[in-house]
Amino acid sequence: MNSTASDPCPNASSSSALADENALLREQVQILQRQLDWFKKQLFGPKSEKQVFDLPGQDSLFQEDDAPVPEKPPEEKKRTVKAYQRGTGKKQRDDDCLNDTGLRFTADVPVEVIEHLPPELTGPEADQYDILGTKTTYRLAQRASSYVVLKVERPVFRRKGTEKPVTTPAPFNVLDNSLADVSLLAGLLVDKFQFHLPLYRQHQRIQQAGITVSRSTLTNLVKRAIDLLRPIVDAQTDNVLRSRVLAMDETPIKAGHQGRAGPQKGKMKTGWFWPLYGDADEVVFTYSNSRGRAHIEEVLSESFSGTLISDGYAAYARYAAAQESVTHAQCWVHGRRYFIEAQKDHPETVTNALQQIAKVYRNEEAIKTQGLTGEKKRQYRLEHSKPVVSDFFQWCRDQLAQGGLVPSDPLTKALNYVLGREASLTVFLENPDVQPDTNHLERALRPIPMGKKNWMFCWTELGAEHLGIIQSLISTCKLHDINPYTYLVDVLQRVSQHPASEVANLTPRRWKIRFAENPLRALIDPRHPDRQATQLTPVEVVHAH
Repeated sequence: MNSTASDPCPNASSSSALADENALLREQVQILQRQLDWFKKQLFGPKSEKQVFDLPGQDSLFQEDDAPVPEKPPEEKKRTVKAYQRGTGKKQRDDDCLNDTGLRFTADVPVEVIEHLPPELTGPEADQYDILGTKTTYRLAQRASSYVVLKVERPVFRRKGTEKPVTTPAPFNVLDNSLADVSLLAGLLVDKFQFHLPLYRQHQRIQQAGITVSRSTLTNLVKRAIDLLRPIVDAQTDNVLRSRVLAMDETPIKAGHQGRAGPQKGKMKTGWFWPLYGDADEVVFTYSNSRGRAHIEEVLSESFSGTLISDGYAAYARYAAAQESVTHAQCWVHGRRYFIEAQKDHPETVTNALQQIAKVYRNEEAIKTQGLTGEKKRQYRLEHSKPVVSDFFQWCRDQLAQGGLVPSDPLTKALNYVLGREASLTVFLENPDVQPDTNHLERALRPIPMGKKNWMFCWTELGAEHLGIIQSLISTCKLHDINPYTYLVDVLQRVSQHPASEVANLTPRRWKIRFAENPLRALIDPRHPDRQATQLTPVEVVHAH
């Protein structure tokens, strides 16, 4: 009785506590559900972030009666193709289409001509037949092995009347006293770092071809070849750091052992590649054993001044804030990803945000279509994109002002992310050389995560540095439409005879201008000047009955 008098509502406090506990549990369940959805998306979901938006005027399949009739676009110039040539029954095709299989290939692809003769033309009555013509078909074939042993025979001779013999010098080889031809060195590098084929698989393929060589020999050959390329990448790095606009990112990699004792015994260390993308479409991969700001300062502080584009990692912002000569621009795509993570909980609000961001990218597509550069590009952004960006940030502030969003809500995080980076996200409006995102750099660094799925890790930190060196050249070759194999065959031979003061001319961008039309060939290549007429040519004739 006394307790009832002192507490007129004995269940009120317990009900309030249960309500608070229930709300807390609901929030925790939502957080765990978001984490589960994220893991499911990583395993099974699509990786594309493209959005589908409703277009105005597309509410119905049929136009209204008073709808304006669209103007007929000017007809494009059509290419006339003759369907058949009268009398032959053969369809006339373009020069780059050889037959009904659609097989196309360049002039440097080896072709073996097989003369397939019927019994009538090989029997005793072959002279009773007249050959009226030849019908040609093409097939793409593959050899069981692409490895060849080159047997170089060098005559030993002497001039008549003298006794001193003369031995013909051996053809030039990149590595002295090595069994590897430059074609093998380039092939090992391209197979591993462009096509992500680990050395142990390449070793298995060599063994299957009937050749005995140790795997450690292949590892040593790769190391020695990459060491020859280091000065070229150093020169390319110097040029990248002279860029007015530089994009920078980081991606992790396992490199080196923790040690043989302690709780981390047998585990791999985590290192980081820091790719740099310059305004001349060159990329270099610098390596560090940490993700700290110190590496940014070490790489950029002495050489770079201009605009640095990055994601939202705070180390870039802190570095740029401490440098008077550096302007920091950030990536819209990374901000958009925060909204995508909140789309399930707030579909209508997030869709509105994504559509506003999409307007910025439609303007960028229009700039690209019209070929605008320099001041014209800047004026177009100020006229079309700046109002969109201003409205978007005001919309974000209005969403937060409405209330009702808890700090742990994904939408709250997305709104705070973009509002906290408003200044850096608007840099591209005033500078026509700045892109609104780092997609170009993300595409360039893709070989690193793709390679990790095949070779998994680097055995040592030195191996990680070597990976960064060769990947810098291969990735830059692809950016400039250069065949990495052709490039590596040339520069591995050229680097020993090229002046050190002009090593920058061997970077892929400059090499394409100076040497691409007449590159140095490997000895196995029929176009090599030392090849004799008796050796294989690009077209080998094989008789088949």
